[in-house]
Amino acid sequence: MFESRFQDFDERADGLRGAERLALLRAELRARGVDGFLVPRADAHQNEYVPASEERLAWLTGFTGSAGSAAVLMDRAALFMDGRYTVQAREQVDTSAFTPVNILDQTPAAWLREHAAGHRIGFDPWLHTVDAVDRLRAAGVALVPLANNPVDAIWNGRPQPPAEPITAHEPRLAGEDAVSKIARVQQEIVSAGADHLLLTDPHAIAWLFNIRGGDVAHTPLPLAWALVPADGKPLLLVQSRKLTNLLRDDLAEIAEIGEPERLQQELAALGQAGRTIMLDTSMTADHLRHVLETNGARLKHAADPIQKLKAVKNTAEIAGTREAHLRDGAAMARFLCWFDREAAGGALDEISAAQALETFRRETGQLMDVSFPTISAAGPNAALPHYRVTRATNRRIEPGLFLIDSGAQYRDGTTDITRTIAVGETTPEMRDRYTRVLKGHIAIATARFPKGSSGAQLDPFARRALWDVGADFDHGTGHGVGSYLSVHEGPQRISKLGHVALEAGMILSNEPGYYREGAFGIRIENLVLVREDARPGDERPMLAFETLTFAPIDTRPLALDLLTAEERAWLDAYHERVAAKIGPLLDEGTLSWMERACSSVR
Repeated sequence: MFESRFQDFDERADGLRGAERLALLRAELRARGVDGFLVPRADAHQNEYVPASEERLAWLTGFTGSAGSAAVLMDRAALFMDGRYTVQAREQVDTSAFTPVNILDQTPAAWLREHAAGHRIGFDPWLHTVDAVDRLRAAGVALVPLANNPVDAIWNGRPQPPAEPITAHEPRLAGEDAVSKIARVQQEIVSAGADHLLLTDPHAIAWLFNIRGGDVAHTPLPLAWALVPADGKPLLLVQSRKLTNLLRDDLAEIAEIGEPERLQQELAALGQAGRTIMLDTSMTADHLRHVLETNGARLKHAADPIQKLKAVKNTAEIAGTREAHLRDGAAMARFLCWFDREAAGGALDEISAAQALETFRRETGQLMDVSFPTISAAGPNAALPHYRVTRATNRRIEPGLFLIDSGAQYRDGTTDITRTIAVGETTPEMRDRYTRVLKGHIAIATARFPKGSSGAQLDPFARRALWDVGADFDHGTGHGVGSYLSVHEGPQRISKLGHVALEAGMILSNEPGYYREGAFGIRIENLVLVREDARPGDERPMLAFETLTFAPIDTRPLALDLLTAEERAWLDAYHERVAAKIGPLLDEGTLSWMERACSSVR
């Protein structure tokens, strides 16, 4: 009945071959005269999701998390990851070959200082940013750039790089034409005292030129490079076979078009002309820094100005994302209704649930892709915040809590929603923690804060109820979200590390959680829009959040005595809005289920 077109459930890597591949890599390193090598999960653009041809870390180690790196020496090797992936790493990796290391316990630089003092450590300068290389060198690590990647030399059957077609992002959805965007970016370049801006981030390029692509799974990105001058036409470097004649003609009116192979030549020429090049050192490959410096360019280190420009959504983008969330909410309601009916019989598993939700979204007729692989997690699998179900890990959904975190890419908006659902009886501990997570969610949803406040200042709101019982969660409370772009967008975030001021027009997630390793996991997530919130008597300009996501929040696992009257009122008001906005889009059977799901808790 249900199927998946945009995600698969196969195991993508083989940790059992880690020792064998490690031996091959060490032999290759000896032949190149280096004592070790660094393997990040990265491509030359520093994308979160990378093409299959760039999955070197997964191929070598078996680890498939979205963030991590490995350090390989001749006598030992380590896999570095953060707290989200410690359990996953132990399960996926041959720990006799690679020692998992939580970066909170020891950074790669500290590990290399301890185990590789005086060693020559090779690295691929296309895959490490300027900042990352500078940090390692400042820590005393002797880095040796290699002309080509030794993992590629031993990777038999490595997939071909992608070359998917590029499409135009419609002006009615973009809300601003590329000419206007280019002019705004050029103002930023002039203000920074630079001659050119080097763009290596495909998200920024997609936004600037109002184009989308398919080179990266789940994010509509065209892999490309761009150089924007302070005055005149930008240079867009992209494979010509990705462009139709019509799109090429349209782009040629606003930019010079060239092949990606021209990038180093263009940078060398700018350097030789003594130009000042603005670049984001947190995103730019160290190799490109080297090309510029060796040719005499002056470098202006600055955050990519497009990050903040695209983070603040315009009227058309906000209208589009509202429409996308109504469509997505209706699909989610159909799924939740179906799930309640089917889970009671005990026949569901994680894969069938993920397939069903994708199918309900596809039936809208407007689904372009899922925005990330669905986290469909039962029992102890839900205690892994970034769990990805495979045929090997697939669990039957049994009584307790089931967590599903998913999202969609529509041309008018990107969605991301998590619901934790009661299946049969839940324990007192489950109900206590579920309620505390909801209290944190409500605290963010109802927060009112002065302009200039950062996500780091709001993050504790989501944790207070858990802190009261000595609990917490090891991920941020919220990340930025793009407009038919990445589901994880910067610079805005709600986390301990979120120091960028929130601005009206930014979209973020609100997703506190709780995870009992080996038992269960809880997360409740909606997307929110930052909006101005002026009220009589205010002494300062104030901001607040508007909730964009509309789907029932399960009230069955609640410990109602832990909710205040104000929190119950928020939940009832939210469900009234869900019914009003989603109800007209539902069939009679789903509508009847939703009326029960949205009934008052007061």
